[in-house]
Amino acid sequence: MTSSTPARIGMVTVSDRASAGIYEDKGGPAIREELERIVASPWEAVARVIPDDREGIAATLIELADRERCDLIVTTGGTGPAPRDVTPEATEQVCEKMMPGFGELMRSVSLSVVPTAILSRQTAGIRGNSLIVNLPGKPSAIHDCLMAVFPAIPYCLDLIGAARIDTDPLVCKAFRPKS
Repeated sequence: MTSSTPARIGMVTVSDRASAGIYEDKGGPAIREELERIVASPWEAVARVIPDDREGIAATLIELADRERCDLIVTTGGTGPAPRDVTPEATEQVCEKMMPGFGELMRSVSLSVVPTAILSRQTAGIRGNSLIVNLPGKPSAIHDCLMAVFPAIPYCLDLIGAARIDTDPLVCKAFRPKS
């Protein structure tokens, strides 16, 4: 893809309460706010708010990757140890390749803030030309984790044939090898 083609970025809030309208979705807006600061190239948001249901999460990720053609899909919520936290399992179910370094880095960064970060099960994987990244649900953790992993995301998207994403280097300096 060319840099003139806007990237499509899926943003998925996984929450029983937010999807039922009982609780205000704070994760999705936090992702959007961070991406608006980080991404300098044109992009389009494709947002979803869905319940904590493994098959529903998997179906949403497939829809965003295969039908909506999202280059990047970022989820929030469902990464803890509670019985209804099944976002990583749904992500693994739909991905051809897992990218464990994303989760390792996010947990490492989060551990400097809170000791319970070891309970988080964030992960990332690739489905076709889409990179799927699972983030925690708390807006401050979304910021910390996105800032940690985003320098690698543009090059990963290049490698899988997704749309080019450029970052604002004053906010987040993306790494690309010199050609």
